Amino acid sequence: MSFRLKTSALAAATHAARCIVSIGVVALASSVVLADSDGTIVGIVTNAAKVPVAHATVTAMKVGGGGIRATVSGSDGVYSFPDLPPGAWTITSQADGFPDMTVPPLQVVASKATRYDIMMNGGLALAAAPAPVVAAAAAAAPTVALGLQAPDAGPEVDNDTPFAFGDFTWLNGSPRNHAPAFDTKFFTPDIRIDAYFVNDFEHPVDHTIVGSTEEFRSGEFQLEQVSFGGDFHWDNVRARFLSMMGLFATTIPRNDGSSGNVGGVGQWDLQDAYRYLAEANAGYHWDVNHGLNVDAGIFASYIGLFSFYNYDNWTYQPSYVSSNTPWVFNGLRIQWFPTNKLKIEPWLVNGWASYARFNSHPGFGGQILYLPTENLKLVFNNYGIGQDNLANSPGNPLQKTQRIHTDDSIELKYYDNHENGNGLSKAAFSLTLDAGCQYGGGVTCTGGPNKSNFLGWMLYDRYWFHHDLYAVTVGGGAMNNPGRYLTLLPPINGATASTGTPYFTENPGQPLYQWDTTINLQYMPKEWITWWTEVGYRHSNVPYFNGPGGVTPPFGNNGSPTDYVCNSGTSSGYGTGNLPSANAACASQGGVWFPDLVTHEAMWSAGVLVKF
Repeated sequence: MSFRLKTSALAAATHAARCIVSIGVVALASSVVLADSDGTIVGIVTNAAKVPVAHATVTAMKVGGGGIRATVSGSDGVYSFPDLPPGAWTITSQADGFPDMTVPPLQVVASKATRYDIMMNGGLALAAAPAPVVAAAAAAAPTVALGLQAPDAGPEVDNDTPFAFGDFTWLNGSPRNHAPAFDTKFFTPDIRIDAYFVNDFEHPVDHTIVGSTEEFRSGEFQLEQVSFGGDFHWDNVRARFLSMMGLFATTIPRNDGSSGNVGGVGQWDLQDAYRYLAEANAGYHWDVNHGLNVDAGIFASYIGLFSFYNYDNWTYQPSYVSSNTPWVFNGLRIQWFPTNKLKIEPWLVNGWASYARFNSHPGFGGQILYLPTENLKLVFNNYGIGQDNLANSPGNPLQKTQRIHTDDSIELKYYDNHENGNGLSKAAFSLTLDAGCQYGGGVTCTGGPNKSNFLGWMLYDRYWFHHDLYAVTVGGGAMNNPGRYLTLLPPINGATASTGTPYFTENPGQPLYQWDTTINLQYMPKEWITWWTEVGYRHSNVPYFNGPGGVTPPFGNNGSPTDYVCNSGTSSGYGTGNLPSANAACASQGGVWFPDLVTHEAMWSAGVLVKF
């Protein structure tokens, strides 16, 4: 913005006021919420001295007929038409003391905001330039910095930007916002809030839910996630930051065994260092083919299909294939888009769902994502090389154990009739298959007493009704995980992935088979909010879920999760493999305490999800 020296304080104040009004109009043009098929026109009515004209009657008339709108400019001169069908519109402005002004036709684009400022100038049509685009119109008045302006309008059908050729808001694991509520050329915000109530029908005395990455406490209202951040983009430089507050800030780092105060790898507690970061990465974009990005930092994993953020998902609690695979990676990724329908993305990361590196080998993996049509998604994720078992002591055979994993999904929209009144408007399904194992250091993928592998699947079917106002999803899945190396550890006596617990060991060869089923109802009155309710049932072939007696020792956690606990609440001093010694140590304290683990779990839950 350029300024001229003023000899009058009043003139300077007037100029500043016009700048503030202009900033407000740019923000309004960026943040106005549009229907899927509507556009908007917004601007300022001023006189020849560029002072806002209040109470001007502004009329919009569709060229060729079919629509007319009228509004009055505010005290700041701002006028807006927020719901104009696409097409050419003629704007007329009338104000006391000024001749009527008619603006040449402006082109309204669906889901876009067009700014046009009108100057009332004694009949001279200073504002009546050829039909402008947003950037040209904005230049006629004082402007804010280029980076704070709304992005330029794109083509109606974008065949250059990856995956912009179709509407993929129906996908499981993707947000359903068609466009951001607010956007600028420099920054696109991302704000998320996730609040819920859940009731475990076992009614555990300690209100603790076991084996979930979404629901953690029973019989209570809780905040799962509160996140603020977004995407920064300027001159091909990229950065994304999203905070992680709420229960996620405790539960996600808790499942990383690579780093922590107790039992992790080395010093500098990375769980605390990264606790409040959901994503934080930066990189650069090259205009190669349809795009080439290189980013480093913490980024969300795609393994397991479901998104890290519940707003994006068809159900709230996903099946084991999703819950027990990584949510985040810490490292480097490359995203190459050879076409607008294909992404090839290799990763070099510290390890499997880990902030630090467990042993000598980092993890390597990648994704191939292919969306050939608007109705089909194919995704293939693979991971390997990483040595992802905690092995602090030199010579521990777990240091030589390597992990491989494949995760493959298909999503298909097999019915679409959005205009079908109150009936079925869309239907789609998703199917995910996973397989993996560990090998080396005496651990084998198949056969023998130290077998350690993973097989799993999940299938969901979703139906949208009443123009996508409601949706019902049914589905579930199963996993077989001998060795339990991907199984979420029950938080008995405050146990974490790095401490382990003698009450539920995770040794090679130990069996575990689990399955679940879910039905979810969502009510979506706006793109930015989802009300939901869900009923789910989970089963395990060994005691795993929390029963009525809870998984918290008498008088609370005692700070020694690696040891058996006495019924007095104190530690026995003996851990895994030393139950006889623990019995002897606790003989005078009421014996050894045991958590109340059961083989089944039934839950009802409900909540609200918001994303801007």
